[in-house]
Amino acid sequence: MYLHSIASALPEDSFTQQDCWEILNSQIGNTELKGSSISLLRKILSQDSGIDKRHFAISDPERLFGSDAEAQNRAFEEHAPALAATALSKALDQAGLQATDLDALLISTCTGYLCPGVSSYVAESMGLKPNAFLLDSVGQGCGAAIPLLRSADGFLAANPDTTVATISVEVCSAAFFIADDPGVLISLCLFGDGASASIWSGKPGNAGDWKTGRFDTLHLPAEREKIRFVNDSGRLRNKLHRTVPKLAADAVAQLFEKRKTEPDQIISHTGGRDVLNAIEEVLPQHELTESRAVLREYGNCSSPSVLLALENRLNSASKHSDSHLWLTSFGAGFAAHSLELSRE
Repeated sequence: MYLHSIASALPEDSFTQQDCWEILNSQIGNTELKGSSISLLRKILSQDSGIDKRHFAISDPERLFGSDAEAQNRAFEEHAPALAATALSKALDQAGLQATDLDALLISTCTGYLCPGVSSYVAESMGLKPNAFLLDSVGQGCGAAIPLLRSADGFLAANPDTTVATISVEVCSAAFFIADDPGVLISLCLFGDGASASIWSGKPGNAGDWKTGRFDTLHLPAEREKIRFVNDSGRLRNKLHRTVPKLAADAVAQLFEKRKTEPDQIISHTGGRDVLNAIEEVLPQHELTESRAVLREYGNCSSPSVLLALENRLNSASKHSDSHLWLTSFGAGFAAHSLELSRE
């Protein structure tokens, strides 16, 4: 399939890491956090974690880190469709298309749940035609964007004359959790909100359009408990083990060995500073420039992150003569995924 456009949407409100520390510090008295947990939060948010700021759809600081399950789900329901629709509108404008030109809309998310899914709300607000195929993918965590593209590729293989939009959208601020668990606290310091939309078709629109190549996936269910969401009294609680950076790097290295072509650049899910460091250690010939830039500007936005980094690279295309890119995403499962993009 061929890429026609890619665009992102971030909430208007952004917070520096120091802002986040001040918000948390003002609310710590309402928690039962141990002194060691408070020290860990202060250390991460006050030092260079590779993140300068993050965007949160939940703009009221007092609601960011202290909402109950019902309020968090309401926040996801309010903000996820809106973020997704904004990103899609930008992508359609770039491609010179209308929402009625879309034959399918595929959306991935893991930070909340709606039934019908987010795609139903976006289709309504954007005015998609009634017979457009809608598909929602949930439960794949930070790695969801590439499997979603693989699903779009399958749809276009069966329907080559159609046009498909994919959106990865996360409202991570609707899943913030505070507890005396280092993984929970680190997660609290990493994640931000955002969405990325892209438009694809089975045929090239212009010379030089990017074309998908080899998709690949690696599943390691034995490592599932090291990175996943669990339900804690109706709220999503992120599990994040200290070995995740090495786990991610090893999985990415295995997928990279199976590539068909040496890429001009690797575009990776941002993960976190330690994750990117670990990947660069196993693949030292490639600096993850775009992934680090996205991490610094937005934090870890979960599933949209790899596509935010791709957009960053494509928007600076005048500085590069790329003909091959290799994308990788990873997360809950444990699962890692890859995709090759190429153009003549």
